[in-house]
Amino acid sequence: MNAANRGVVYKGPGEVAVESIAYPELALGNRKCEHGVILKVVTTNICGSDQHMVRGRTTAQPGLVLGHEITGMVVETGRDVEFIKPGDLVSVPFNIACGRCRNCKSGQTGICLNVNPSRPGAAYGYVDMGGWVGGQTEYVMVPYADFNLLKFPDADQAMEKIKDLTLLSDIFPTGFHGCVTAGVGPGSTVYIAGAGPVGLAAAVSAQLLGAACVIVGDMIEERLAQARSFGCETIDLTQDGDMADKIEVILGEREVDAFVDCVGFEAHACGCNHGKEAPATVLNSAMSLTRAGGQIGIPGLYVTEDPGSEDEAAKQGALSMRFGLGWAKSHSFHTGQCPVMKYHRPLMQAILFGKVNIADAVNVQMINLDQAPQGYADFDGGAAKKFVIDPHGSVA
Repeated sequence: MNAANRGVVYKGPGEVAVESIAYPELALGNRKCEHGVILKVVTTNICGSDQHMVRGRTTAQPGLVLGHEITGMVVETGRDVEFIKPGDLVSVPFNIACGRCRNCKSGQTGICLNVNPSRPGAAYGYVDMGGWVGGQTEYVMVPYADFNLLKFPDADQAMEKIKDLTLLSDIFPTGFHGCVTAGVGPGSTVYIAGAGPVGLAAAVSAQLLGAACVIVGDMIEERLAQARSFGCETIDLTQDGDMADKIEVILGEREVDAFVDCVGFEAHACGCNHGKEAPATVLNSAMSLTRAGGQIGIPGLYVTEDPGSEDEAAKQGALSMRFGLGWAKSHSFHTGQCPVMKYHRPLMQAILFGKVNIADAVNVQMINLDQAPQGYADFDGGAAKKFVIDPHGSVA
């Protein structure tokens, strides 16, 4: 099959464009990729991680085709694909995993050893993650299809809930993973740092896991209002005052059981200094505000190089942390990419059986492919929305 294809391309700091790109082939370099499939993309999402690249805060090079959150319909399969068929509607984990290495076999699909020559772990359309073409496109190739893809049991039913199911490729499992690794369970008190899409997904996940109280902190009122819309308590981080005092007003206690960092390395200081970058501030707050013996989940992205940082040490990924405080309080820190396959099937079931309305919680807004550059600009401006691209007009 040969057809036209278009995708969202990173042009340089602050600029993306929709351009014609090559139609995908079942190939890995000069080698035929018989274990892969080609998808017609049904939905693909703009992620906060994409924004780090577009802002020029990574070493991404112009020409990169963006997008790692992909849901699609299979249009072509390689010879060795046994269980995925043309016409199947599938969710694609943003982690690319071979299914064969020791990490994949132990469930650590976020750090597969065979899909990136530079380091463990790979992703579609992302800097330093193996050079794989991204999925903010009309068509995309997915390798190791039998292992990677989650087939929806009924395509018609899935299309009815596609605004929720599109979030299974990254944001929902990532928020859920942050809560699981923070030890959230029935009766927990939880602080979620950041009310962007992942923070909101983490807040819903904490509720799904049985948390007694979920507190979300952010600097944008529209995002805080979105968190309140499904029952979260909120803290406006632009206001002065001690964070422990603010938590005590809500809980009657000055610490939480679990802390989830959904901000990452572009964090800003709180209160009167909220316009100033402070890349370690969330991690230091986590150690101050989490009870002794508590756990800290860190799904927020931290990079090995941040060329746009105002801090010289942070340019090399070095942060000034009060690690001794965390050590003294016996905290557990859980970092790294979410292994999506660990969670995507049970979260799919929660969606299909009506146990969670994740699209409402993160305020999904559908856009077409040509609207993607404006979606990036609006997201960067702090819009309390999760922008989902519908490249072919498939979603009613």
